Amino acid sequence: MPTSPALSETPPLHATFNPLIRPYLVAMVAWYLLLSIFGTPLILVWVLGPGQWWARHYFDRLGCTLDDRTLQFRKGILFRVEKTIPLENIQDVTFIEGPILRLYHLSILRVETAGQSPGQAHSMQLVGIVDAHALRDEILARRERLRMQRAIPHSDAGTPHETLEAIRLRLDEIAAMMRARQSVP
Repeated sequence: MPTSPALSETPPLHATFNPLIRPYLVAMVAWYLLLSIFGTPLILVWVLGPGQWWARHYFDRLGCTLDDRTLQFRKGILFRVEKTIPLENIQDVTFIEGPILRLYHLSILRVETAGQSPGQAHSMQLVGIVDAHALRDEILARRERLRMQRAIPHSDAGTPHETLEAIRLRLDEIAAMMRARQSVP
Protein backbone atom coordinates (compact mmCIF):
# COMPACT_ATOMS: atom_id res chain seq x y z
CA MET A 1 0.00 0.00 0.00
CA PRO A 2 1.53 3.40 -0.96
CA THR A 3 2.23 5.81 1.82
CA SER A 4 2.62 9.55 1.78
CA PRO A 5 6.18 10.75 1.28
CA ALA A 6 8.27 11.30 4.35
CA LEU A 7 8.01 14.79 5.68
CA SER A 8 11.70 15.00 6.40
CA GLU A 9 14.91 13.73 5.00
CA THR A 10 17.21 16.41 6.40
CA PRO A 11 19.35 15.23 9.33
CA PRO A 12 18.94 17.03 12.68
CA LEU A 13 21.24 19.98 13.25
CA HIS A 14 22.94 20.14 16.65
CA ALA A 15 24.08 23.67 17.49
CA THR A 16 27.38 24.22 19.26
CA PHE A 17 27.94 26.90 21.85
CA ASN A 18 30.86 29.28 22.15
CA PRO A 19 32.91 28.52 25.32
CA LEU A 20 33.23 32.28 25.86
CA ILE A 21 29.67 32.17 27.16
CA ARG A 22 31.14 31.10 30.53
CA PRO A 23 33.05 34.34 31.28
CA TYR A 24 30.15 36.31 29.81
CA LEU A 25 27.71 34.72 32.27
CA VAL A 26 30.04 35.34 35.22
CA ALA A 27 30.49 38.98 34.14
CA MET A 28 26.74 39.54 33.70
CA VAL A 29 25.93 38.28 37.20
CA ALA A 30 28.81 40.39 38.58
CA TRP A 31 27.30 43.40 36.77
CA TYR A 32 23.93 42.79 38.45
CA LEU A 33 25.67 42.44 41.81
CA LEU A 34 27.42 45.77 41.18
CA LEU A 35 24.07 47.43 40.53
CA SER A 36 22.84 46.16 43.86
CA ILE A 37 24.24 47.99 46.88
CA PHE A 38 24.16 44.82 48.98
CA GLY A 39 25.71 42.65 46.26
CA THR A 40 28.79 44.82 45.65
CA PRO A 41 30.90 43.13 48.37
CA LEU A 42 30.08 39.73 46.85
CA ILE A 43 31.44 40.48 43.37
CA LEU A 44 34.98 39.23 44.03
CA VAL A 45 33.70 36.09 45.77
CA TRP A 46 31.32 35.41 42.84
CA VAL A 47 33.94 35.94 40.13
CA LEU A 48 36.60 33.76 41.80
CA GLY A 49 34.43 31.00 43.26
CA PRO A 50 30.85 29.96 42.68
CA GLY A 51 30.53 31.96 39.46
CA GLN A 52 33.17 29.86 37.72
CA TRP A 53 31.56 26.61 38.89
CA TRP A 54 28.07 27.78 37.88
CA ALA A 55 29.14 29.01 34.42
CA ARG A 56 31.03 25.76 33.68
CA HIS A 57 28.07 23.55 34.65
CA TYR A 58 25.59 25.82 32.87
CA PHE A 59 27.67 25.58 29.68
CA ASP A 60 27.92 21.79 29.96
CA ARG A 61 24.12 21.48 30.08
CA LEU A 62 23.38 23.73 27.09
CA GLY A 63 21.91 22.00 24.08
CA CYS A 64 20.02 22.95 20.94
CA THR A 65 18.74 20.62 18.22
CA LEU A 66 16.86 21.56 15.07
CA ASP A 67 15.03 18.94 13.06
CA ASP A 68 12.47 19.34 10.29
CA ARG A 69 9.56 19.72 12.70
CA THR A 70 10.87 21.18 15.97
CA LEU A 71 13.50 23.32 17.65
CA GLN A 72 14.60 21.86 20.99
CA PHE A 73 16.60 23.73 23.60
CA ARG A 74 17.81 22.86 27.09
CA LYS A 75 19.68 24.79 29.76
CA GLY A 76 19.92 25.27 33.50
CA ILE A 77 21.46 23.82 36.63
CA LEU A 78 19.05 24.14 39.56
CA PHE A 79 16.08 25.02 37.39
CA ARG A 80 16.38 23.04 34.20
CA VAL A 81 14.49 24.28 31.21
CA GLU A 82 13.74 22.13 28.19
CA LYS A 83 11.65 23.65 25.42
CA THR A 84 10.40 22.09 22.23
CA ILE A 85 8.92 24.50 19.74
CA PRO A 86 7.12 23.26 16.64
CA LEU A 87 8.56 25.07 13.62
CA GLU A 88 5.10 26.02 12.40
CA ASN A 89 4.61 28.08 15.60
CA ILE A 90 7.75 30.17 15.07
CA GLN A 91 6.79 33.68 14.03
CA ASP A 92 10.24 35.31 13.93
CA VAL A 93 13.90 34.64 14.68
CA THR A 94 15.80 37.77 15.67
CA PHE A 95 19.59 38.10 15.77
CA ILE A 96 20.85 40.34 18.63
CA GLU A 97 24.41 41.49 19.09
CA GLY A 98 25.38 44.33 21.43
CA PRO A 99 28.73 45.80 22.49
CA ILE A 100 29.17 43.51 25.51
CA LEU A 101 28.17 40.44 23.50
CA ARG A 102 30.61 41.44 20.73
CA LEU A 103 33.36 41.75 23.35
CA TYR A 104 32.87 38.04 24.05
CA HIS A 105 32.21 37.15 20.37
CA LEU A 106 28.66 36.12 21.26
CA SER A 107 25.18 36.80 19.97
CA ILE A 108 21.60 36.02 20.95
CA LEU A 109 18.97 34.38 18.80
CA ARG A 110 15.50 35.27 20.01
CA VAL A 111 12.85 32.86 18.75
CA GLU A 112 9.35 34.30 18.96
CA THR A 113 6.38 31.99 18.83
CA ALA A 114 2.64 32.36 18.58
CA GLY A 115 0.66 31.74 21.74
CA GLN A 116 -2.55 29.82 22.16
CA SER A 117 -4.64 32.94 22.75
CA PRO A 118 -4.59 36.28 20.88
CA GLY A 119 -1.72 38.56 21.84
CA GLN A 120 0.07 35.84 23.81
CA ALA A 121 3.41 35.52 22.07
CA HIS A 122 6.31 33.71 23.74
CA SER A 123 10.01 34.00 23.13
CA MET A 124 13.05 31.88 23.78
CA GLN A 125 16.59 33.22 23.80
CA LEU A 126 19.57 31.17 22.65
CA VAL A 127 22.80 32.80 23.84
CA GLY A 128 26.24 31.92 22.53
CA ILE A 129 25.44 29.71 19.55
CA VAL A 130 28.38 29.40 17.18
CA ASP A 131 27.44 30.71 13.72
CA ALA A 132 24.06 32.02 14.89
CA HIS A 133 23.32 33.59 11.49
CA ALA A 134 23.49 30.19 9.80
CA LEU A 135 21.25 28.61 12.46
CA ARG A 136 18.75 31.45 12.06
CA ASP A 137 18.67 30.94 8.28
CA GLU A 138 18.29 27.17 8.70
CA ILE A 139 15.40 27.55 11.18
CA LEU A 140 13.56 29.84 8.78
CA ALA A 141 14.30 27.61 5.77
CA ARG A 142 13.04 24.47 7.52
CA ARG A 143 9.95 26.33 8.74
CA GLU A 144 9.13 27.42 5.19
CA ARG A 145 9.79 23.92 3.84
CA LEU A 146 7.42 22.48 6.44
CA ARG A 147 4.74 25.03 5.57
CA MET A 148 5.07 24.24 1.87
CA GLN A 149 4.87 20.49 2.48
CA ARG A 150 1.73 20.91 4.54
CA ALA A 151 0.15 23.24 1.97
CA ILE A 152 0.52 20.75 -0.90
CA PRO A 153 -1.81 17.77 -0.49
CA HIS A 154 -0.10 14.41 -0.84
CA SER A 155 -1.83 11.91 -3.09
CA ASP A 156 -1.66 8.17 -2.72
CA ALA A 157 0.57 8.13 -5.81
CA GLY A 158 3.59 9.28 -3.81
CA THR A 159 5.94 10.79 -6.40
CA PRO A 160 5.98 14.56 -6.98
CA HIS A 161 5.14 14.10 -10.67
CA GLU A 162 2.14 11.93 -9.86
CA THR A 163 1.01 14.37 -7.17
CA LEU A 164 1.16 17.27 -9.63
CA GLU A 165 -0.74 15.20 -12.18
CA ALA A 166 -3.46 14.48 -9.60
CA ILE A 167 -3.70 18.19 -8.82
CA ARG A 168 -3.96 19.02 -12.55
CA LEU A 169 -6.76 16.48 -13.02
CA ARG A 170 -8.65 17.84 -10.01
CA LEU A 171 -8.31 21.40 -11.35
CA ASP A 172 -9.66 20.23 -14.72
CA GLU A 173 -12.68 18.75 -12.92
CA ILE A 174 -13.27 22.01 -11.04
CA ALA A 175 -12.98 24.04 -14.25
CA ALA A 176 -15.50 21.72 -15.98
CA MET A 177 -17.96 22.14 -13.09
CA MET A 178 -17.59 25.93 -13.23
CA ARG A 179 -18.21 25.96 -17.00
CA ALA A 180 -21.28 23.77 -16.47
CA ARG A 181 -22.65 26.18 -13.85
CA GLN A 182 -22.10 29.20 -16.11
CA SER A 183 -23.95 27.57 -19.00
CA VAL A 184 -27.05 26.75 -16.90
CA PRO A 185 -29.65 29.58 -17.38
